[in-house]
Amino acid sequence: MQKLISGKSLMLVALAALSLSACKNGGLFGKKKSKSDVTGWNYDDKNMGNFHVAKIKYPKAGPGLVFVQGGSFVMGAKDEDVMGDWNNVPRRVTVPSFFIDETEVANVHYREYLYWLENTFSNDTNIINKALPDTLVWREELAYNEPYVEYYFRYPSYNYYPVVGVTWQQAYDFCVWRTDRVNELNLIKKGYLKKDAAKREMKGAGGEGSFNTETYLMNPEMITARNKPKKSDIKDINGKPRATVRMEDGILNMGYRLPTEAEWEYAAYGLLDQNPNPRKKESKSGEENRSNQQIYSWSKNPNGLRDNRRGSWQGKFLANFKRGNGDNMGIAGGLNDRAAIPGNVKTFYPNAFGLYNMSGNVSEWVADVYRPMTSVDAQDFNYFRGNKFQKYYKNSSGEYERDTLGHLKKTDISDEEVKNRANYQHNNVINYLDGDSASGASYGSGITSLISDKSRVIKGGSWNDRAYWLSPGTRRFMDENSGASTVGFRCAQTYLGPPEGPGFKEGNNFAKRKQKGKKK
Repeated sequence: MQKLISGKSLMLVALAALSLSACKNGGLFGKKKSKSDVTGWNYDDKNMGNFHVAKIKYPKAGPGLVFVQGGSFVMGAKDEDVMGDWNNVPRRVTVPSFFIDETEVANVHYREYLYWLENTFSNDTNIINKALPDTLVWREELAYNEPYVEYYFRYPSYNYYPVVGVTWQQAYDFCVWRTDRVNELNLIKKGYLKKDAAKREMKGAGGEGSFNTETYLMNPEMITARNKPKKSDIKDINGKPRATVRMEDGILNMGYRLPTEAEWEYAAYGLLDQNPNPRKKESKSGEENRSNQQIYSWSKNPNGLRDNRRGSWQGKFLANFKRGNGDNMGIAGGLNDRAAIPGNVKTFYPNAFGLYNMSGNVSEWVADVYRPMTSVDAQDFNYFRGNKFQKYYKNSSGEYERDTLGHLKKTDISDEEVKNRANYQHNNVINYLDGDSASGASYGSGITSLISDKSRVIKGGSWNDRAYWLSPGTRRFMDENSGASTVGFRCAQTYLGPPEGPGFKEGNNFAKRKQKGKKK
């Protein structure tokens, strides 16, 4: 005989059902949903539009990168201007926190890039040839460097030697490719791209079939390997997993690029060891000491590198450079820097940020266009010269288009579009305060000077330079379409978050104190 349910039992059943319903909808006994401070509407609630707000997260360092805590420093000459260039006048500037490569980009890394191009653009040899480093930079009229022409870039002995012979434009293109490969892998892991996406594009897919971050963000329908994950925290308006990722979801990498000159120089000095370290609880804030303006990129030893009481580092070279005419590595049986040419990217003394070869080994391309007096003209926050403002191109049908490499096409912003702006009135500001009536400076490029809008800054000394050029404050330039056996590069990445790094407070916060007589 079936038992009758008592009124008390019926009430418990009803409460359980109500509780289950509340858990599903985020109310009552369920998990409390975050809501808007300006409208009161719940986030991630399908009954309230399902607006998704990612949990606060900060950019993580992409593969190969280390975090550099920003700050102010004196940029420019730290030694006598023996060259008489007068192009690095000391000036105090501020650099926001960022990421930068621990090492220079090595031959094996660049060969990985070429391997991808060779397979993805197997029917377009022009693209591949355009990316090849110029190995002929090793040739000299009166020197036997032919073995380096043939083997330096390819032979396994030199896998982790810095790639040289790359132009500024090739280094720039490598950064774009690296961004796309890192983000492609992120989306594959999250289920937003098919697992075989990379395999598909490396079977001759070309530009139209390859993944590009900007294309994915602006017009994801142009990416053929998209996939809709079965499970995801990111829902559409119907409460189903969203098919695409947006930048505000915090999944995509900020992107690789060449560091600015100010970023590179700041990172090279590694001024972190000047102040008490908050990570070691030495102090909650720095003392803003600037007592040690070292000339080169090394100073103290905050990295825990071992030394004995007898001074095992005594007399050892801390960088790969040329001591004098005819002396690139010392005498047999006691080689001074153990490197006749560029050396392994993880050798020699790292600076306070843990960065290798910011002085010596190879000079490095940075993003800036060269002008002798930029240090006087440029902003004191995020110092940089080289802006050329563009927008994404749309055809007559209002559609985006991709170029042969699969990148979205861009077009220059017209001066007409920005004439009423207060902060800038021109799209191309490479020549801002340069060669005009306001500056009184001009350069006869190709006539009286090699300086042009294609002149890019190179920083740091090389294996074939004297010690003077090892100082991060020195600066030289080359045409962006040329390469050298003494010039390589490393990548950087923008960081957005608390300047001291992830895990630290944002700004100075002060605890509230209850006032006497105030009602609770």
